[in-house]
Amino acid sequence: MEKYAVKKLNKKNNINASVPGSKSITNRALMLAAMSDGICTLNGVLFSSDSRAFLDCLISLGFSVQIDEESAKVVIKGENGRIPNRKATINVQSAGTAARFMTVFLAVAGGDYTLQSSEQMKKRPMSELLGSLTAKGVEIKCLEEEGHFPFEIHSKGIKSGNIKIDTTTSSQYASALLMASVMNGMNVELTGSRVDGAYIKITTNMLKQFDIDFDREGNTYIIKKQSYICNVYNVEPDMSAACYFYAMAAILGVKSIVKGIHKDSMQGDIKFIYALERIGCVITDKPEGLEVDGTSAVGYEGIDIDMSDFSDQALTMAVVAAFGKTETRIRNIGHIRGQESDRVQVIVNELNRMGCDAKIVEEGGSTDVIITPGKLHGAEIENYDDHRVAMSFAVAGLAVDGIVIKNPMCCRKTFENYFDVLETIEKEDE
Repeated sequence: MEKYAVKKLNKKNNINASVPGSKSITNRALMLAAMSDGICTLNGVLFSSDSRAFLDCLISLGFSVQIDEESAKVVIKGENGRIPNRKATINVQSAGTAARFMTVFLAVAGGDYTLQSSEQMKKRPMSELLGSLTAKGVEIKCLEEEGHFPFEIHSKGIKSGNIKIDTTTSSQYASALLMASVMNGMNVELTGSRVDGAYIKITTNMLKQFDIDFDREGNTYIIKKQSYICNVYNVEPDMSAACYFYAMAAILGVKSIVKGIHKDSMQGDIKFIYALERIGCVITDKPEGLEVDGTSAVGYEGIDIDMSDFSDQALTMAVVAAFGKTETRIRNIGHIRGQESDRVQVIVNELNRMGCDAKIVEEGGSTDVIITPGKLHGAEIENYDDHRVAMSFAVAGLAVDGIVIKNPMCCRKTFENYFDVLETIEKEDE
């Protein structure tokens, strides 16, 4: 499917949706299971291009992996911090978590590896992480551009000691080190703007769930070498995916419930529902899932919001802002320029294509986007092979006639059947 023409909804039916497992939790769970001492069953696993890339890497490294997609289950035999194939080639494809987690995993464990990736991943930054690993004695040879994929790793293993990592560009660097440290023991000092970021909190919560002990002194995590066992781990539904259906509640003025999502989710994107609450939505945590009621938010005012800690929803918030009555300012999102696309520029490009007046403001060290609503109209949306662009702008098409999403199947990265779910919402309108 080269293009997807979103059908504008004429009736305003309430939305009841299901989403796959969390990508962030799935890929952390895969790595933690592989490092454990024994067999670990993961339930509710996300199956997407990103998680399959991670699974393929584990298989290439010699881990015993049993996959049951129909039941959303993976069984991994952990090797107690040992990698079976210490000389291997892996391909992280376009998966950012696999790229960062695997790089650290292999460097800390030791061995000789070649890491390949997609063309898209070759453009994404790795230099800070590679520099930190090189400083610990790991030999890294970039095969094309310095500081980028592909590269070779030659390591004797990173033994106990101190390592410092900046969280500003990507907190995935820090999460990778926090998890991998359990293999040999390490003190991980976090610096930069997101030392207590949402994804760091997911990682530390999951260390506890896998029964891994650690201490924290200031911004330094002290993790000793240890064995741990986790027989069963249940992955939460993906809050990032749920946010698109919650955005629909605000834009369409309906109630939207996503099964299995609750206020106690450890995923940082739970903050998005409170952004919706600020524009007048009513939030209710029901037994079957969290409900966002947008019926009283019709004609909402714009807001001024710092999204540095849940920036995966900056695109979604930008689309919601396009339907407001007044200006919205999204602050502190400069770091999303280096993701699957330059998402800051994408917000401006695609909202203006639809009839908004969106602009980037660089002020006081912050990169912000200011969105002034306009008369919205149909447009072909360029998604830059970025799944979050495709999914967020598809939401706009439910309220604006003529929105067409190019290359919609890039959503396979995190939510393979997103447009199938969208189809069910559209058919209910017939």
